[in-house]
Amino acid sequence: MKTINLQQLGERFLHGKLNNHAQPILRKADGILSGSDANSASQRIAMITFAIRVMSAFIALVSQIMLARWLGTFEYGIFVAIWVAVIILSTISCIGFPSAVVRFLGEYRELKRPDLMRGIINASMYISFISSAAIALTGSYIVYAFPEVVTNYFVMPIFLTAVCLPLLAVEGVMDCIARVFNWPKIAFVPTYILRPLGILFFAGMAILLGFEATAVTTLYAAIIASFSTFLFQYIVLFAKLRREIPQAKPTYQVKQWILVALPIFLVEGFYSLMTSVDVLFVSALMTPEDTAVYFAATKILALVHFVYFAVRASVSHRYSAFHTNGNHVEFQDFVQKTVTWTFWPSLLIAFVMAILGKFFLMLFGSDFTQGSEILYVLLLGIVIRSSIGPAEALLVMAGREKMCAGVYAMTLSVNVLLNLSFIPIFGLMGAALATSFALIFESAALHAAAKRTLNIHAFIIPTRTLPKVGVA
Repeated sequence: MKTINLQQLGERFLHGKLNNHAQPILRKADGILSGSDANSASQRIAMITFAIRVMSAFIALVSQIMLARWLGTFEYGIFVAIWVAVIILSTISCIGFPSAVVRFLGEYRELKRPDLMRGIINASMYISFISSAAIALTGSYIVYAFPEVVTNYFVMPIFLTAVCLPLLAVEGVMDCIARVFNWPKIAFVPTYILRPLGILFFAGMAILLGFEATAVTTLYAAIIASFSTFLFQYIVLFAKLRREIPQAKPTYQVKQWILVALPIFLVEGFYSLMTSVDVLFVSALMTPEDTAVYFAATKILALVHFVYFAVRASVSHRYSAFHTNGNHVEFQDFVQKTVTWTFWPSLLIAFVMAILGKFFLMLFGSDFTQGSEILYVLLLGIVIRSSIGPAEALLVMAGREKMCAGVYAMTLSVNVLLNLSFIPIFGLMGAALATSFALIFESAALHAAAKRTLNIHAFIIPTRTLPKVGVA
């Protein structure tokens, strides 16, 4: 495929001083788009991923605004609490195999082992489906047998989200498989663009047809949208995999994969809980209306998070490759670049959101503007967290998943204790303060862990001395 030459386009459409100032930027962009080295490839994938996530952020924001206006704060709060919970469970229920498949596929591609590649792909899909289905069935049975354990208005939504759980879990595995092969469109478009559009479309159609605007109606729409995107992603991904991976009988090293996946499971479980524990505690300790307001505030900050996500998604497998190759100086240099790619865009977007955040909240409805004060507190924590880049992916891909799990266990404990202490006193502001303090603790702990176990400096202010070659 012919690459667009941005310098030529600049010379054609820009003139004079504007073209002179633009040419260095366009030259660098051309190098990223056409370069074949690891840095250019990673930056290119990060740019594509970030573009998809920016579009996703806009779609998610519009869809959440529409749903909030259709459902009202009470029903919207119920939907938010249940949907956040099922997203967390979809990550945890895979018992670490999404990240394990990134690590092992990256390694097996370097070693040119198609048999192992096919084996880890099959195993990750089957195990994730079985484990998530078991959790869905167990949770549904508990709610059915002991309905008093949850508030009445949560019972039917829980049954409905149980249907979605295996689909979302396996989609997470397919996302990671596509990332390893640098297919960001297959990895992210179904999950972050097609699914939210589908939920909005099917929910809107149901309401237009006369169904009541409730959380239950919206979750029915979510089931249809989730199944549709799952089917589409599965067909497209495996059609490309058949062409990409040479024919070979799958080789299974299940014991080895599970031994690696289980510590990653702890990492991802702690991470998922940590990133959403504030919403869960608000929904448990406060009203659905409060949950709706808090979630709306966190939702408009998603664009800042997406910078980190885009970089993490595009470089995780490169971390594995650099660690496998053993060139520590290049490894350190690449890590420092990824931190830079994460921090400065996050800081810029955070500044913009600090100015415009209140206006976005007004779009949800007049009841949501009370969440504007917590935006600044949450932004501070997000920016500080971005200063170390995707450090947890660095630890996991370099085989330090147990250390990463320990960091997240401590961070989750801090987050839980702070939420339990602050929410009864400060309400929604207490949840925001607890989240930001936990992010600051996490950043310091991950930086220290990377320095101690890998001799890698992962911080926006670069180290003055180069790491010793061969230290790993």
